Amino acid sequence: MLIRDQIEERLRARFAPAALAVEDVSESHRGHAGWREGGQTHFDVRIRAAEFGPMSRIARHRAVHAALGAELVARIHALSLDVDA
Repeated sequence: MLIRDQIEERLRARFAPAALAVEDVSESHRGHAGWREGGQTHFDVRIRAAEFGPMSRIARHRAVHAALGAELVARIHALSLDVDA
C-alpha cells in the first residue's frame, strides 16, 4: 500500500474528517535531502475535523502524528500539515 494511502486511511479512521486531502509532493523535492527514487517521501496534508476545534496548533499536529503512528512517520521525510476544525 502506498504511504499516501496509509496516511489517508489512518486519518479518516481516527478523525472522521469533513475534508481530507493528502498529496504526495515528493517529485518537487527531487535532489533534496530525504528524497528517494519512487517518491513517497514528502507529503502535504489538509484535514478538517470538528475534534480539532478546541485544540492549539501544536496539539493538532501532535494528534495527527499520533494517529499516523511512529512507524509511518519515520518513513516520511517531510509532512506539511494544514489542520483546522
